[in-house]
Order: sequence, then C-alpha cells, then structure tokens
Amino acid sequence: MTNSTTLPTSPVTAVLCGNPAFRDAWYPVARSIELSLDRPHAAMLLGTKIVLYRVDGVATAAPDRCPHREAPLSKGSMEDGCLVCPYHGWKFGSGGRCVNVPSSGDHVPPPPRAHLSTLLCEERYGLVWVSLGTPRQGIPVIPHDADPSFRRITNPTELWHTSATRMVDNFLDITHFPFVHTGTFGKGQDTRAPSVELQPLDNDWFGYAYDVKANNDTAGGSQASGETAAVVERSMTSGFQLPLACRSTIRYQSGLEHILLLLSTPIDDVTSYFSFVIWRNDDFSVSAEEIVRFDHAIGAEDKQMLELFDGVLPLDQTTLVSVQADKCNVEWRRRLVEAMRG
Repeated sequence: MTNSTTLPTSPVTAVLCGNPAFRDAWYPVARSIELSLDRPHAAMLLGTKIVLYRVDGVATAAPDRCPHREAPLSKGSMEDGCLVCPYHGWKFGSGGRCVNVPSSGDHVPPPPRAHLSTLLCEERYGLVWVSLGTPRQGIPVIPHDADPSFRRITNPTELWHTSATRMVDNFLDITHFPFVHTGTFGKGQDTRAPSVELQPLDNDWFGYAYDVKANNDTAGGSQASGETAAVVERSMTSGFQLPLACRSTIRYQSGLEHILLLLSTPIDDVTSYFSFVIWRNDDFSVSAEEIVRFDHAIGAEDKQMLELFDGVLPLDQTTLVSVQADKCNVEWRRRLVEAMRG
C-alpha cells in the first residue's frame, strides 16, 4: 500500500467504526518498509485518516491533520527527522511533539496544543500496527516468528472493497474451497465438509482442526506444497482472535508447515485493508516470490467473490441461514456481538 492508493474520500460509519470492540484493538495499516525516512504515509482506520512517519527509527501514528489549520500531514514531507506540514511548515518530531513554528521564529516555543495527539503504534511481523483506543488484548502471537527454522514473508497490503466482517467469515470457512478456489487448490475437492469440533488452539487462537485433500497440479501448487503429486494431504487448523484476526495452519505429510496470518483492517464499514504474513519451515529452495504468487492467486479468488457483496455481514444469529459446517463462523459472530455489547 502506497500513498498513491485511492482511499475513501469520506468515512462510512455504521456498525464497526464507532464501536469500542473494534476501536480497542490492534490493526495493521501498512508494511514497515513503507515508512521511509523521507516521506510520510497515509492510511485510514475505522473512518479515521492517519499519518504514519518514522523518527529516529521509531514508527509514529497520528490523526492526519495539523492542529494549526487541519492540513493533511500525509501530504507533507520529512526534514531533519521531522514531519513537516505542507501548509505552514510546522515541524513535528518524536512522539508527535511540535518542535518548530516558522512564523514564530526560533525563540518562541510552540503553543502547548500544537503537539500531535499520537496513536498507539507498534511494529511486528514486518507490519505497522495501530489502535485508536485501548487494546483489549495484544497483537496476535505467532511463535514461529522466533523459530530460526521458519522464514517469514510479509506481503504488500491490499485494498479490498468489502467489509472486514465478510473477510473474516470467509477466512474461517472451508466449504467455499471447491467453488471459489477452482483455479488454485480447490478443484475436485469433496464438497462435503468434515466433521469438526471447536476448541482452543495454541496462543489464544480458537477454532478447529481438520484434514483436507488439495489439488496440487495448478501453477504454483507444487512449489507451495513441496510435493509433486496431483493431490496432497493437508492437516490444517482455522482459528480466530477477536475482533478480526484469523490464522490458518497447514501441515503436509512431508513435515512442511505453512502458517498464514490473515488480517482484515476496516478502513470503514465496507472497505478494508488485507494483510497477510506467511511462515514456512522449508529449505528456502523455492523463492519467496513463487510461494507468494500461489497465495496471492488464492487471495484474488476470495477478493473477487467478496467484492460482489454489499454492506457488512449480518452479525445476528437469525438473518443468515447456517448449517453444521458453519459452526466456527457462528461462534465467532456470537463472541463478537458479545464484545460489541460490552
């Protein structure tokens, strides 16, 4: 995601943007490499325009408005390690502190209210995470990130024209595989869902484990699986952490593991960032580009389907018809609604 990406011109507010259950959480809004030292970066989270910049190596996030005349700071520049407003040249340094007001000269300190009201901001897994409120829990833990036998691949953030709630519902569901993912791994899969039991997974994830046969003869399939058979066995888990984080783990019979962190960040109720990070314990013989190409193709199939829908996903238990195979999705919605009610 770069500053050239077109963001909504005005926030759409309804279900997600004003609710503390969503504001009091961490979301990735950019990759770390997008916060260069020579320019600020624009993002939007839950209807709030944000400017991201780096001072002394530390990522900083603040509302994208200068306290002087509300100019968008993301259209400014970086100078001497400071964020510079494009309108009147006010400079902001570490922690959003205003360090210079050119019109006042060098000997007059900036007014106390000139400093930026910074947001909570952390970097992890090659992503910049921001919270607009007080997070109810930490950034999701992926222990493989500290395991030297795994490599991490952090992918560019994408703009999806769909609600983040619909994305999570999709990522927790396996019954769409034979219908949506026919160009990648789902062709010829059994349409009957396996019987699963919901359970706590490791590191505060909740979901289910299952086995599935995946098509392996499409472009990129064998590179991702490390196997040459036309069909491969996958032992998998799908799980969630409130409000909108998902994780999928894949283990092949060879011992190869492929971990996917799937992150849906609400720009507003009907527009989202999609960020995903991969961990693999392979021998690095397959390039990251080849692995990513296959996962990007899978994501593109999901995106194409989800962008056909309007509005947010109904979160109540009566509007949508659910069956046994949907019980993880139903449980996620139940817990999310409970959190939204406080």
